[in-house]
Amino acid sequence: MLVLALSFSFNVFSLPGLSSLPSASATIYLDFNGENINCAYWNGGTPFTCAPANMTDNQITEVFNRVAEDYRPFNINITTDESKFLAAPLSKRIRVVVTPTSGWFGGAGGVSFIGSFKWGDDTPAFVFSDRLGNSSKMVGECCSHESGHAVGLSHQSKYDGSCTLTSTYNDGAGTGETSWAPIMGNSYYRNMSGWNNGPTPYGCANKQDNLSIITTQNGFTYRLDDHSDDINNNPTNFSITSTNVSGIITTNSDKDAYKFTLLKNSVIHIDIKPFSVDANLQGANLDVKVRLYNSSNTLISTYDPINTMAAKIDTILNTGDYYMLVDGAGNSNIDNYGSLGSYTISSSAGTILPIRNVTLAGKVEKNKHSLAWKIDSDEPINLISLESSNDGARFNEVNTTRSLSTQFAYTPFQKTDLYYRLKVKSVLNQTLYSNTIKLKGIDEAGKAFRVSTFIQQEITVNAVEKYVYLISDINGVTIAKGSGQTGFNKVDMSRMPGGMYMLQLLSDNQKQTERIIKQ
Repeated sequence: MLVLALSFSFNVFSLPGLSSLPSASATIYLDFNGENINCAYWNGGTPFTCAPANMTDNQITEVFNRVAEDYRPFNINITTDESKFLAAPLSKRIRVVVTPTSGWFGGAGGVSFIGSFKWGDDTPAFVFSDRLGNSSKMVGECCSHESGHAVGLSHQSKYDGSCTLTSTYNDGAGTGETSWAPIMGNSYYRNMSGWNNGPTPYGCANKQDNLSIITTQNGFTYRLDDHSDDINNNPTNFSITSTNVSGIITTNSDKDAYKFTLLKNSVIHIDIKPFSVDANLQGANLDVKVRLYNSSNTLISTYDPINTMAAKIDTILNTGDYYMLVDGAGNSNIDNYGSLGSYTISSSAGTILPIRNVTLAGKVEKNKHSLAWKIDSDEPINLISLESSNDGARFNEVNTTRSLSTQFAYTPFQKTDLYYRLKVKSVLNQTLYSNTIKLKGIDEAGKAFRVSTFIQQEITVNAVEKYVYLISDINGVTIAKGSGQTGFNKVDMSRMPGGMYMLQLLSDNQKQTERIIKQ
């Protein structure tokens, strides 16, 4: 027979009263107040007293935010308000006591009974803040973990390729912002924690589907979907100049559809950021992916950066209607199963470009890549930069000029195909990129150094290895010397008068002399 767990608060201090979804009947109560515990299942049935958590209001708020985000997809209220807990049905609530009183239970950072959420006798779970160094991150992870046990989940473990258990608590993978670990493993040392469909300690083939268990065995399911999934069916309209939009990705098939309208050709900047406890996306659960469509429902681009959980759209669009589809993505450390949670959208005002259009064209001729461009602008151009890339994603500068030149030709070292784009900046410091083009690689081996021999302000040197250089005038007088690295280098000639100069380049394996003409 179960003995009713009796506990009451004795902390006289006022703690933050926070609730993530007050309308939900199912409730997880994070109890920082200190409690007298009388429960048949804890401490051998002997009553004992738990001291209040020795945490500041800011720390408590961070713990709440971390746990609330973990449970954001579900129709359940995470709260620090005891009255919300007491008003919830007995069979749909759990008290998680956060306390430094840990001596009665050995070893663990917290403890809970599997399935106790629906027992109906208020058997609490415990998180021992002293053993977690009073760390808001660790206490928050442990609160989610122990309440995860209460809603029916076992530990999730790690196995090697031979199906041998290597860790009872799966500690995840990766470093930095997109590092990941399962909530029911050891998520103390990874940024992104989430629900998982993975193995338990009972065998590598014994997978535990966290989301199905949580939403089918505890009297609550997912939150109601907050946005349409279809850009053709009632997408949420927002103004690109005054955005105040948020959403929640509740399932790994959920998508949120949005529509915005541009009345003029514009530069747009849109940030889609997952909820987090600070500006560095700490505690985010949702790795954002965004797809941008035009009015014909044609996909313009997908924004799913590798090293960050946020997504950013910086592009130029013409007048018309556009659509966005937001959902959760996987990354190099995990798939999209548990990439769930809330996000916000912010955007800058659509700025009319003084630079109306930049068009880049190119061709391969005489072992050179020849690039030519056209710029339509209402304002003077301050800087023109030609950029190249091996993969069409990561670009490096090839040549920069402040003149009104409209072409550039050189022999690249790479024998692979190359992508090119032009970056143009006006005197008003507004920037526009051209279209991207692709040119075939040049097979013939060439010189060790590729040098821009007709220049305006600077010499560009593309080198296969480190080198030193010497520049002399037409009379043989040395006017400059220095060194360069592998790749693209620049030598400032802005203070030199127009005329002819000699550039000598010397590496460990090569020596090369070039005639430079400054216009």
